[in-house]
Amino acid sequence: MARRPLPRILSSGSAQIARSREIARTAADSATDVLHPLITVSRGLRKLAATARARWAATPKERRGPTLLLVAACVLVVALMPYGPLLALVLLMAVAAWLGRERPVVKTGPDDAEIARLKGLYEALVPYFSVPEDPAPLFAHGGEWSGAFGEYAFDEDGRLTRLKIAYPPYFTDGEPAARARIEQLLHAKSGRGREYRFDWDEEGNRLVMSVLPALPTTIAAQRFVTVPGETVLGFTDADAVQRTVPVFSADGTEDAPAVVWRTGPRSTEPHLLAVGQPGSGTTSLLRSIALQALPHGDVLIVEGGGTGEYACLTGRAGVLAVECGLSGALAALEWAAHETERRLIAVNRARQAGQPAPEDTRRPLWILFDRPSVLGHLAAADGRPDPQELLEVPLRHGRTAQVTVVVAEQFDSTETLSEAVRTHTRARIVLGPAAPEQIEAVLGARPHTTPTPEVPAGRGYARLGTGPVLRLQVPATPDPYDDATSEAHRRAVLDLLPERSAITAPAAPADPPVVTAKTPAAVTTQETVTAKTPAPTPIAVTTQETITAKTPAATTSQETITVKTPAPAPAAVTTQDTVTVKAPAAATSQEAVAVKALAPAPAPAASQGTVTISAAVVETVPGAAPEPAPAPRSEPDSGPAPFHAPVPAEG
Repeated sequence: MARRPLPRILSSGSAQIARSREIARTAADSATDVLHPLITVSRGLRKLAATARARWAATPKERRGPTLLLVAACVLVVALMPYGPLLALVLLMAVAAWLGRERPVVKTGPDDAEIARLKGLYEALVPYFSVPEDPAPLFAHGGEWSGAFGEYAFDEDGRLTRLKIAYPPYFTDGEPAARARIEQLLHAKSGRGREYRFDWDEEGNRLVMSVLPALPTTIAAQRFVTVPGETVLGFTDADAVQRTVPVFSADGTEDAPAVVWRTGPRSTEPHLLAVGQPGSGTTSLLRSIALQALPHGDVLIVEGGGTGEYACLTGRAGVLAVECGLSGALAALEWAAHETERRLIAVNRARQAGQPAPEDTRRPLWILFDRPSVLGHLAAADGRPDPQELLEVPLRHGRTAQVTVVVAEQFDSTETLSEAVRTHTRARIVLGPAAPEQIEAVLGARPHTTPTPEVPAGRGYARLGTGPVLRLQVPATPDPYDDATSEAHRRAVLDLLPERSAITAPAAPADPPVVTAKTPAAVTTQETVTAKTPAPTPIAVTTQETITAKTPAATTSQETITVKTPAPAPAAVTTQDTVTVKAPAAATSQEAVAVKALAPAPAPAASQGTVTISAAVVETVPGAAPEPAPAPRSEPDSGPAPFHAPVPAEG
């Protein structure tokens, strides 16, 4: 049987109904827009009537008569005034329109989703904040969460940004393990990926959890407003420190709270240790410290990684050396140890004499050592001493000698750090993502915040001595020679670099060394000896550099030539390499030659190696002349001279 089509009115009825509804909705919206002032005034009049009714109900009965009389008198006065009723009507409509306006809805409490989140967090804290012996537990399954949570705030996504918790007095809030469990639970239940701060009030049994904003990463390397002996390690929260530093950032000029590290003789944390993961920003931290130290001191850099991160500092004024090889590093650190000892001796002598310290001991010396574990491994394989052993003297006595040591290492090599480095580096920094246990192992205390798994380069924590653990963001100081560096950061670092110092090669010694012999008539020749005897016979003495004269009663002294004869010699013979000596007085020269004649020489005698002058034998030893020994002193030597040229790199 063929299907019969439905009637047209039934097939098109739903479409007509939908169209009619849309037309009615449009008309209602248009009418609402047109009649909106009237609706507003009506709402205001209704509020005025409700207010008048409430006031009349609250008025005592004995005062209602006088009140009616006063209102009637006011109405009569307004009615008798010119344009009084019109003005009263306009005023009434204005007040009604003001009271009837639409106001934004003020949220006075959490919505359903926020209440559910607070209830879940309350139930999760019950096992930690309750015991079976408590007769009236503050935390109980199915209990009221409003009694435990005093303050709370949510963000646009419905996640907690602030929460104040009241916990029972018997909770062990003095134990770090118990605190860590609560902080971990709140971190997990409130949302991961953010950094939370926990403030424990043990006296009032209160815990305040708040979400911290991210530290700014727009501050680059620049000249900070500090005095000599102060170094800006980075920037932290505004309420964590009391000092701010004016800085230039991408957002303009601002006062940023800075973590300032003080060094020098009165510092309690004279040395620093920075630990982090690869790419966490420890090298940028060392570059930032070097740029701040160069205007007031000298810098010695030892790079164990050998990646050339400090090539921009090579040859700069104030940079003593940038060493990447093992041999150069050992030589540079050995010089640093001797320089520290020299400064200690000079300062001690000045104090004993009641004088100020010498100028060359007051200029700070910075030793920046990046990745010492790499060079330590190479030294062990080559059978040479660990470079960290040479840091013991600067670490122990660096505060008095104005020597500061900064060591940077990675987490996977911290066990290779020497005992001296671990003991004397009281300023500590941890950069990059790290577990709370790792941070506590380096800083000696847990941070008050929860570290996030992903952080930008240069973000971490700092602790100076026994102070609090502070969040830290190191100013951006990248390698200006790296292609990945932005132009703004490259220009900022290059502007801070000092001018390159002129490197001069040591002058070559003259071919024939000059020796001066002084007698009553001083004679200076070029490695020349002329002996005069009573006989006018010339005596040729040929030697390469060194002449030793021996007689039966020889008198030998350093840097002295003595010739004794009965009478002045009338003649002299000069050879190619001779020293002119006139008797009967002592002559002094650079080489040690002693000639003592007992009788006049009867005949000339010449040979390449030995010359005899009347029982006086002159022996010559071919070879280079020995360097003169230092003059005797009543006090010990002050040590090596300051290091002014870079130590040659290995190979």
